[in-house]
Amino acid sequence: MPLTADLSAEPGTLWRRYVLPGSAIETTGTGWRFVNHEAPPGRYTDAQIDDYQGLRRRDFKWYPPLTLTVRARFSHPAGELLGTAGFGFWNDPFMMTGARPPALPRAIWFFYASPPSDMRLDLSTPGHGWKAATIDAIRLPLFLLAPTAPLAVPLMNIRTVYRTLWPVWQRAIGVSEALIRADMTEWHTYRLEWNKGGAVFRVDGETVLDCGVSPRGPLGFVLWIDNQALVATPWGRFRWQVLSLPRPQWMEIGELRIE
Repeated sequence: MPLTADLSAEPGTLWRRYVLPGSAIETTGTGWRFVNHEAPPGRYTDAQIDDYQGLRRRDFKWYPPLTLTVRARFSHPAGELLGTAGFGFWNDPFMMTGARPPALPRAIWFFYASPPSDMRLDLSTPGHGWKAATIDAIRLPLFLLAPTAPLAVPLMNIRTVYRTLWPVWQRAIGVSEALIRADMTEWHTYRLEWNKGGAVFRVDGETVLDCGVSPRGPLGFVLWIDNQALVATPWGRFRWQVLSLPRPQWMEIGELRIE
């Protein structure tokens, strides 16, 4: 049976709210608006719904094959929207909504990150922007490569070595990404077809990413907008920070369906 959100009312029992001070989930009569208000430096804001709060990862709900459809627009275009935002499925590896042990990431989603975020996971895709993306770092190829990391990571500061070595690591962690060129401030229909061994991402019916890799389940559904930034590069740069928000920003949802 398809799971279709009733967007004329508040998020119900299907979804758990995660709304920090300075954030809100508002009903517009025809949809939900996830809002981050102005925030000073150091104050984290997040407006989110998910279906995994308090659950063990093995009890997360979603496996392939399935299709996610979201109709969405944003208050600002790519580059001007600050922080991260998106919708899809992941394993919540950083203990944000439960006392689980940390884990390597698994995700398949439409994902946005603004500068100064710099997550260089795909060799040919920038480390920030509005993307279709997959990652599955809990795979045997990565565990086999892991003993070489102390040598490989410093060497990736050399551009030619990076361009030679990183594709091997990228395949090992199941990364596939593509930038989405659609204007984020306009209404678009985003569709994710998550299959066993592959995935197809479409925007308004046009394919933006067709990849032969996808994470295994179970994963949890998440839809959010926040003001964080993350740097994670193959050559060993890691940093997390919270961005100040000089103005309100939001993501509005006009359709949400999983089938």
